[in-house]
Amino acid sequence: MDFSSHKSLLIIIFGVLGLFSFTVEAATKKYQFDIQEKNVSRLCHAKPIVTVNGRFPGPTIYVREGDRVQVNVTNHAKYNMSIHWHGIKQYRNGWADGPAYITQCPIQTGISYTYDFNVTGQRGTLWWHAHILWLRATVYGAIVIMPKPGIPFPFPQPAREFEILLGEWWHNDVEAVETQGNQMGLPPNMSDAHTINGKPGPLFPCSEKHTYAMEVEQGKTYLLRIINAALDDELFFAIAGHNLTVVEVDAVYTKPFTTQTILIGPGQTTNVLVKANQVAGRYFMATRTFMDAPIPVDNKSATAIFQYKGIPNTVLPFLPSLPAANDTPFALSYNNKIRSLNSPQYPANVPLEVDRNLFYTIGLARNSCPTCVNGTRLLASLNNVSFVMPQTALLQAHYFNIKGVYRTDFPDKPSTTFNYTGAPLTANLGTLTGTRISKVPFNSTVELVLQDTNLLTVESHPFHLHGYNYFVVGTGIGNFDPSKDPAKYNLVDPIERNTVGVPTGGWTAIRFRADNPGVWFMHCHLELHTGWGLKTAFLVEDGPGQDQSVVPPPKDLPTC
Repeated sequence: MDFSSHKSLLIIIFGVLGLFSFTVEAATKKYQFDIQEKNVSRLCHAKPIVTVNGRFPGPTIYVREGDRVQVNVTNHAKYNMSIHWHGIKQYRNGWADGPAYITQCPIQTGISYTYDFNVTGQRGTLWWHAHILWLRATVYGAIVIMPKPGIPFPFPQPAREFEILLGEWWHNDVEAVETQGNQMGLPPNMSDAHTINGKPGPLFPCSEKHTYAMEVEQGKTYLLRIINAALDDELFFAIAGHNLTVVEVDAVYTKPFTTQTILIGPGQTTNVLVKANQVAGRYFMATRTFMDAPIPVDNKSATAIFQYKGIPNTVLPFLPSLPAANDTPFALSYNNKIRSLNSPQYPANVPLEVDRNLFYTIGLARNSCPTCVNGTRLLASLNNVSFVMPQTALLQAHYFNIKGVYRTDFPDKPSTTFNYTGAPLTANLGTLTGTRISKVPFNSTVELVLQDTNLLTVESHPFHLHGYNYFVVGTGIGNFDPSKDPAKYNLVDPIERNTVGVPTGGWTAIRFRADNPGVWFMHCHLELHTGWGLKTAFLVEDGPGQDQSVVPPPKDLPTC
């Protein structure tokens, strides 16, 4: 069932229902996702891409907090497939989480699998995407979770809502681009364009008709649900002449603050209010890469149009002024402004005591590769361990006690201590490879410090933890100092997220309570780095209570 064509009607109905306070049983929302190839033309060039239901981006999932969701995925494409419901906590139900070979075997061609999960204690904007190979380049869409009936937003009610999905586009087949890079041992070719709702905008050739436009009315306020679905780029986003008021990130309400530009990492979502209070006209929305390390990126701007009602299409739009591509001070200042709402209704329950302290270094390395162009291949690692994907899904191996699939000896800290963010280090520290994860007792509290290093180069890394939100209690530039930096932590209203950026040449500290049993993937959300091994997982043990263990797997769970 696809509700996208009824989007406006649904929002109106939700708004009317919200005027009344009454008890409503949770609904079951059912969707059919057909994975199929479709020829799509962009930048004067047509190519087949993998889609859901022939749409790019894919359909939006509309639910309410408390609803049950059932999405039957049938794979008609030539690639194996899995779908991740990014940010849905999936309590005790990792079987519905979606990362291939972590919680499930992939859905093979001709096979169907139903993702069946509850949306509990969450409301806001999340998203779904393919979680195998680089297929999420075109297989992605929004998840809109409305509050329960009678519960208003903790900010002014908007006149209307729009989903804004930021992405990337390659001329060539994305899987061929990835394969070529792996064979050469080098980073694959960067994207040829960025997109807004699948369209690059009129600044690109043959793209006048491939431009997204939203119509607004003078004096009204709109809610934009912005999602960074790009594979490898942190992105700026702005609307010419208009301020944006940030009210939510990663489906967590924030203390509102106003900015001309937002910064959003791959995997993150940001909800903003924008008031149509300027001279009636046409204004460009624009997005472009942020990169403050010496790494080549696609720095071309994608554009869409914010158009006032009654203004003809012949009026030329105004362009916004985005920060410089390497504007580190803006990035640090912007992220520092994001704080949890921390109200009585939406408290920030930060763990104040820590049972387990973890310190993970992020590194790049070159390992020997006789068949590669330069005789080496790039690897990425945490604590000098580059993760090797198993052939049996980790959660299945854990649940059914299958031996030899993984080891639970991932190191809590790096074996070698050095000046992590000092002069560039080209030496190979002897990067290890293996399927190594960390075992964590149920309900224990964890603090994890993620430390960028200058092994080959420093770079910003957006880290996503499946199955959990966490509190970002601290961040800084340079080396983390365990004797001084914890005293500066924000333990009052830190932002709660599922994906956080580790700053270039810096560190980020997060805390969470391990109250969701199962095996949960943690990885850099730059697809390039994930493929190089910048990932691991947490095995959270079952608790002693009746509802504190992993639920049994569904009968149609795919097999490897």
